[in-house]
Amino acid sequence: MKYRDLDYKKLTVSEVGLGCWQLGGDWGKDISEDNAFAIMNKAVENGVTFFDTADVYGAGKSEELIGKFLKSTETNIKVATKFGRDASVFPDNFSEKALRQSVENSLRRLGLDSIDLLQLHCIPPDVLYEGVIFDWLRQLKQEGLIKAFGASVETIEEGLFCIEQEGITSLQIIFNVLRQKALDELLPKAKKKNIGIIVRLPLASGLLTGKFNKETTFADSDHRNFNKNGEAFNVGETFAGLPFEKGVELSKAIEEKFLPQGLSMAQFSQRWILDHDAVTCIIPGASSPAQIDSNCSTSEISELSSELHLQLKAFYKNNIHEYIRGVY
Repeated sequence: MKYRDLDYKKLTVSEVGLGCWQLGGDWGKDISEDNAFAIMNKAVENGVTFFDTADVYGAGKSEELIGKFLKSTETNIKVATKFGRDASVFPDNFSEKALRQSVENSLRRLGLDSIDLLQLHCIPPDVLYEGVIFDWLRQLKQEGLIKAFGASVETIEEGLFCIEQEGITSLQIIFNVLRQKALDELLPKAKKKNIGIIVRLPLASGLLTGKFNKETTFADSDHRNFNKNGEAFNVGETFAGLPFEKGVELSKAIEEKFLPQGLSMAQFSQRWILDHDAVTCIIPGASSPAQIDSNCSTSEISELSSELHLQLKAFYKNNIHEYIRGVY
């Protein structure tokens, strides 16, 4: 496993982290505590030092499982959690008191004295652009309740606004072979300002594993079923905003045209992201320990050729971009 600076020279994390949404059991198959511990143990064995969760994942279940895990083993895991999507505040009840209460609840569930990284969780643009919420975050950092703060955002515009905020450590974005807009302006500016980039959905909700076909179905409780057209939240959070059938078609085309010999689609897709030095960390989820091995192996794979990167950029502009839906 290789490591990168999330906050310039202050917070170093594994370049492959663990996304922990699935530990909350909000979508797909519910994960038992034993399986959750097996997944987290396997991550640690592979050198992972960064777990990403949120207060709303399983209504706190994900944080609670991580907290139990941290108590059960000696690790140097850095935990990032989020605030802003709980029904008690979203979309129009944000306050400093609510933020503080959320942080205190997360600290209790995680069993920590201070949160390593607290991220705004795709909050409404009007709340974000008002800017006062960053004052609240700075106050929490000054008090020691959080060590650093960042923002998880839906659009490039939101990201560009956030990286101008004093004291911000990181930005979490959707970025993968099927969603490349961040390359043009956001990544270069974040790199120049030494602001870390955390990439969620590196495999586009599984499209980039190459395991789906147009007849693949998902459980009723899986967001890949109930949010495939943006019915529940931003459509970009599911299949990177692509219609499922079109996403399958494009993924197959990428596999046939560009997949290097000896790599799986998942390895190839995640390696493509890590080749961009503005990226600090990818946070693929995992529903089994075996998936952890595959994801973490990406860190040791050689960089893709510059020619291949140019070909994939052209393929995105000519064949993919027009099909992406939702705010972006």
